[in-house]
Amino acid sequence: MENNKIYPELFVLGAGPGDPELITVKGYKVLQQADVILYDNLANKELLAIASDDCEKVYVGKQPYGAYTPQDTIHEMIKHYAFTKGKVVRLKGGDPFIFGRGFEEIMYARANGIKTHFIPGITSMQASGFEDIPLTHRLMSEGVWMITGTKKDGKLSDDLRLAMQSNATVVIYMGMKQINTIANTYIEQEKGSTPAAIIQHASLPNQKSAIGLVKDLQLMALENQLTYPAIIIIGEVVSLHKQLITSNTGPEQ
Repeated sequence: MENNKIYPELFVLGAGPGDPELITVKGYKVLQQADVILYDNLANKELLAIASDDCEKVYVGKQPYGAYTPQDTIHEMIKHYAFTKGKVVRLKGGDPFIFGRGFEEIMYARANGIKTHFIPGITSMQASGFEDIPLTHRLMSEGVWMITGTKKDGKLSDDLRLAMQSNATVVIYMGMKQINTIANTYIEQEKGSTPAAIIQHASLPNQKSAIGLVKDLQLMALENQLTYPAIIIIGEVVSLHKQLITSNTGPEQ
């Protein structure tokens, strides 16, 4: 009977930006051992195949600006499955502690006597490298500002105006709905000519992007049919994208 005893555990696991091969080795092993996986909309469904056939997979995602599973419901599901099944993996896109609710879920689990573990994932802004855009460069950018495009009240973060005063790269998550506001904020500060990029489905085969100036963000999105999920990168490092393209073509013959 002792072998059948249930030990409630929660693993909050980052699924990475999209490409399933970007999962960490530790994350891979935990998926193999999971009794239940609660997975998000942005977590690649191919990762579910790593789990055993006996593992229960439950979708608790949130469609962009559409139907979603309330966070309180997710909390209750964590509690239910942990005490009835055992090892619960909360599989979340990107990194659960970067504009995710992974920490809230860990706090809830601990408050209910569930042992918790955190396994980070590659956050989507790091996929900028697939478009030949470094987030920092010693001659251009000495830091990175990560900003949410949509706060709890639906407004753009006030931190954007602070970030604009530095030479740091600005990365905006969940900003497509605020793209006009972002562009206008830069224009108002006479920074409309700052290089900018939009990257959608970063790291996936259907990844697409647009490179231009921040004042033209909306036009870039429309012309290239870019929408959610996407990140917006603003800063001089975006201009390095063209340098690599030029160097790859080589001198004219």
